[in-house]
Amino acid sequence: MRNRSILTEAKQIQLASDLIKLGARLQVLEVNSNLSRERLVKLYKEIRGVSPPKGMLPYSEDWFMSWQPNMHSSLFFNIYNYITTYSDTNSIDTLIKSYKLYLEHIEANKLEQVLSLTRAWTLIRFVESEVLCVTPCVQCGGKFLVHSLDIHSNHVCGLCNIPSRAGKTKKAAAESELC
Repeated sequence: MRNRSILTEAKQIQLASDLIKLGARLQVLEVNSNLSRERLVKLYKEIRGVSPPKGMLPYSEDWFMSWQPNMHSSLFFNIYNYITTYSDTNSIDTLIKSYKLYLEHIEANKLEQVLSLTRAWTLIRFVESEVLCVTPCVQCGGKFLVHSLDIHSNHVCGLCNIPSRAGKTKKAAAESELC
């Protein structure tokens, strides 16, 4: 019996370590592991070399609706949905695998990372509680995140109807001046 609890604790530490390396906030760690807050803080300091950030988690579903966050969030959620559908993993393992695939896609295409692991975790909670849902674009057929209470029958995604200010960030302006 004692050996089982040591193995269980080791698995919990490994899970928390994986989440910390991907940038999870302390609140996400507390919800998804059975380790005490003190152990999680100690583990966070050991892995990251600093104390975990303080403050509230992002909680507004409206963040996911602006152009760039919606594209990244939709990409992540489609990966998550695919893994959920075609594999036999629990939700936290699916989150980790999906987020790693999202990061690989971002790196391979030399894009700016917009979605943090904590926001990805929050996104899944919003979809599970039916605050947000996925609907297909009537032009390209891709599936994109929308508010659940919005009308979805003629949804056109942000890639088919790019807003005039899309990509016009201070960072993009600074990079174009360097060229």
